[in-house]
Amino acid sequence: MLASPPPELSPQDKLDGLALLILRLGLAWFIFLWAAHKIITPGQYQQLARHFDKVDVSVMQVYAMGGVQIALCVLAALGLFRIFSYSGLAIMHLFTVTRRWEQFLDPFAVNARGFPVNRNPVIDLAVLGAFIALILLVRRDHFSIGAWLSRHDRERWWL
Repeated sequence: MLASPPPELSPQDKLDGLALLILRLGLAWFIFLWAAHKIITPGQYQQLARHFDKVDVSVMQVYAMGGVQIALCVLAALGLFRIFSYSGLAIMHLFTVTRRWEQFLDPFAVNARGFPVNRNPVIDLAVLGAFIALILLVRRDHFSIGAWLSRHDRERWWL
């Protein structure tokens, strides 16, 4: 008995899939840049961990964190293990957001030279919102390897 062909995507499905592909790739790239810097300049991240978190981390720990983040970015960019990879990146980003709460309370602060100093936390909130949207819309993420496997009646353990 022949298997039926996968269902055809409607124009709305294609539009949703394209929007989520763009969102997914943009978020994966955003986190990838931070993760790559852990590999390229581990000393800088050691200083940040010491300053913000009051902990000392070894260079190998920084490399390990960067490697895990890069792996999750690749999985997310491809749309594999979608719930796991999208949520993993969102949780990592949430950690960053929770470390900056006091800056959210004064988004218009400027330093002595008139430069706005709390803009990045506002960007962090927007990125966190985008991650939440991506997770909530995972079943509309049609242009991913996970969605392709789903449309072709493959096992669903990778969703």
